[in-house]
Amino acid sequence: MAVLVFLIFFLTLLSTSLPAESRLYTNFYDKSCPRFTQIVQDIVTNKQISTPTTAAGTLRLFFHDCIHNGCDASILVSSTPFNKAERDADINLSLPGDGFDVVVRAKTALELACPNTVSCADILAVATRDLVTMMGGPYYNVPLGRRDGKSSRAAAVEGTLPRPAMPVSQLIRVFGSRGFSVQEMVALSGAHTIGFSHCTEFTSAIYNYSRESQSDPEYNPRYAAGLRNACADVQKNPTLSVFNDVMTPNKFDNAYFQNLPKGLGLLKSDHALFNDPRTRPFVELYAKDQNSFFYAFARAMEKLSVYGIQTGRKGEIRHRCDEFN
Repeated sequence: MAVLVFLIFFLTLLSTSLPAESRLYTNFYDKSCPRFTQIVQDIVTNKQISTPTTAAGTLRLFFHDCIHNGCDASILVSSTPFNKAERDADINLSLPGDGFDVVVRAKTALELACPNTVSCADILAVATRDLVTMMGGPYYNVPLGRRDGKSSRAAAVEGTLPRPAMPVSQLIRVFGSRGFSVQEMVALSGAHTIGFSHCTEFTSAIYNYSRESQSDPEYNPRYAAGLRNACADVQKNPTLSVFNDVMTPNKFDNAYFQNLPKGLGLLKSDHALFNDPRTRPFVELYAKDQNSFFYAFARAMEKLSVYGIQTGRKGEIRHRCDEFN
């Protein structure tokens, strides 16, 4: 009898000490919402076809949600007169609306099919994976069962997300504090193979850079001239933007890494990855071998998708993604 009691105690202790991601399952909705996968895929496909910027916008939205405080869809919550939410933090104001929209569309369809069942956090994670794959990127598994967070505060965001002008040492600290290696950081940076950045994020590097040069010498001179033309009206229109990858902007591939040695990186952080001895070997590896990049990116995204998740009673399943229940 004593042995049996000890065994039950041991198993209980073991189950409560398991990491959170062990409570996620790829087949989580098989019984409670059998059409989950198909519904998300249909919504995502239609949205991407009608609005080709959706994939990059959703990938960036997912990243800003997860890296800040775990993948809990807190980025989707709207501000109220009593609370300024994450999405209105300075660094998140440039997030494109397409990412928010595709999640809302999927949530609406899923609430009709299986009410109060699927979390917004799971929708964002799966939509991101489906869009990456649609753009030619690698498929990776997304275990399910996340709950939506019950807190979203703009004031908590500062310093938790990487910025375009951050030096490599600071980038390594941001990712390292969340358990990501230098190699994983470089692989995740490969997301810049799609999408765009606002001119305001790099104009200081291409206009009146120094007495000797109009642009930062890290840039290919012809590329810098092209960026100056593209961003000429930035003072009147701060929303002006250009593609992160000038060569194949609408395809998820390894061209981003191939661009960096040629001076075709867009942001200061892009150039820094090639110039720093801690990150350069991975840039060169991924530039040479797309399969290596795809494998590393897929593994890093799987890891990111379970970072800081909430399960069970810790979170909730929101009725609407933009407000708490």
